[in-house]
Amino acid sequence: MNRRRVLQSAGVIATVSLAGCVEGVKEHFQGSFRGLVPVEIHSEADRYYNLQLEAYELETNRMIYDQGFSVTPNQTVASPHLEATEQRLRVVKFDEETEDEAAVEEVPVTSNTDLVVITLYDDGLDVEVRRGDEDASGPRRPVDDGTERGDAGSTNDTTDGNTTGTSNASNTNATDGDA
Repeated sequence: MNRRRVLQSAGVIATVSLAGCVEGVKEHFQGSFRGLVPVEIHSEADRYYNLQLEAYELETNRMIYDQGFSVTPNQTVASPHLEATEQRLRVVKFDEETEDEAAVEEVPVTSNTDLVVITLYDDGLDVEVRRGDEDASGPRRPVDDGTERGDAGSTNDTTDGNTTGTSNASNTNATDGDA
């Protein structure tokens, strides 16, 4: 065997083994480089509230996020980020006196979600999901105010092309003296 044949064989073997490595590395990391979704909590309430955030995978319903906060009036809190995966975020506001659930909201979080903003009020809470690209979360239906919302009523188109979602909750069990 001459030198040219040996070098050619070595080059082919190196190329084939690198091709296998590249495929293995690509397979290993595929889907692992997901973005993060920041979560901001703003309180416009006159008193403090305890808040619980839980996220569940859509396919397995496994809890993947669980954070609790005590939010004081006019405070802004930055929660640890969510992963930008298909999941549902459950936000629970607790009554300060009875520690019962005062308001509960669930919103979808997808890979297109850029930001989740939670605003606390004395009579409820708002959860806004901002998306960068159009989200295919389901069919859209018109509502009375002229905008369109998805089936869950959680996505609105805005004029700048970004998609946002807003959910509202209030304590229907409260009396005038409790608020």
